[in-house]
Amino acid sequence: MRLDKFLSQNTDYSRSQIQQLIKAARINVNGEITKKSDTKLNGNEIVMLDGEQIIAFSQRYLMLHKPLGYVCANSDSEHPVVLDLLNLPRKQDLQIAGRLDLDTTGLVLITDDGQWNHRITAPTQECKKTYLVKTADPIAKDTVQVFAAGVQLHGEKNLTRPAHLEILGSHSARLQIHEGKYHQVKRMFAAVGNRVIELHRESIGNILLDPKLAPGEYRELSQQEINEALQ
Repeated sequence: MRLDKFLSQNTDYSRSQIQQLIKAARINVNGEITKKSDTKLNGNEIVMLDGEQIIAFSQRYLMLHKPLGYVCANSDSEHPVVLDLLNLPRKQDLQIAGRLDLDTTGLVLITDDGQWNHRITAPTQECKKTYLVKTADPIAKDTVQVFAAGVQLHGEKNLTRPAHLEILGSHSARLQIHEGKYHQVKRMFAAVGNRVIELHRESIGNILLDPKLAPGEYRELSQQEINEALQ
């Protein structure tokens, strides 16, 4: 790999800025300053910028506790986006695996591994997602059976896949679904004459939101969590 390509892939500098850094003798490879952008790297060199080593990026897997008021997108003209909460380089390369609405909180997975993202979000994978729900009206007991049988959502031809509802209180429940239709949880409760007023995602696959993470905080996933998301 060329030196300039390595710097482009592993820093936030633009190509023109990288050329300036190299010409200014601010790049050091294995203890020697180099002023050639086409210097070949084998992959085991130590590359330094102003005395600090540049570490090659590996694929990143993060969990974020999404707060209210943030959009699950890379950019938005009206609202802050979840990537604004990350203090990381090359944020533009990250993808959101399983989006949440502006007014929904909880677990969001973020990665630059496109295959992993697809395996979580593809409808055919039926990755389970668990939510805590608060409703405007009391939850009827027969809602458990209705959701287990599948719900006819407005504008949809097919019933939702069977979902598991656990009623926690008169206006609260835990719901596990295996698909991700647009506004699905809200639409499911609307289909039985109720309205969701608070929604919080607890888990995706077997990954649970870390209770130590306050809204807006994030951390890297462990290798076990990376694997469990696909189970």
